Amino acid sequence: MTEHRFLAHESCDFTVVRALRKAGYDVPAASEVTIRSDDLLLIKQAAVEGRILLTGDKDFGWLVYANHEDSARVIPFRFPGNVRSLLSGAILNLVNARSQELANSFFVVQPGNIRIR
Repeated sequence: MTEHRFLAHESCDFTVVRALRKAGYDVPAASEVTIRSDDLLLIKQAAVEGRILLTGDKDFGWLVYANHEDSARVIPFRFPGNVRSLLSGAILNLVNARSQELANSFFVVQPGNIRIR
């Protein structure tokens, strides 16, 4: 199993952070150290530290591609409130089932659907 390191954007539901930490992953959360983070700086920080950025912010796909952040690894997710309780399980399933692809792909996780770019 590839050992991934993550960085949780402030929009990342903290149940995801707790679930990944419980599974043994290194997951600092921006919300633990700042009130409002700069998205481009977080993308760069994740790239420099070899982390995968977890976010619920819809702008990250655009930020990564518009800024040509080739080394950025981001997993944005779109989970509405009525299925939010399934989010941490979906992220854990993705990390476990697609571990080898995480380093080279841009995943968008939605209820019952994972898109890869």
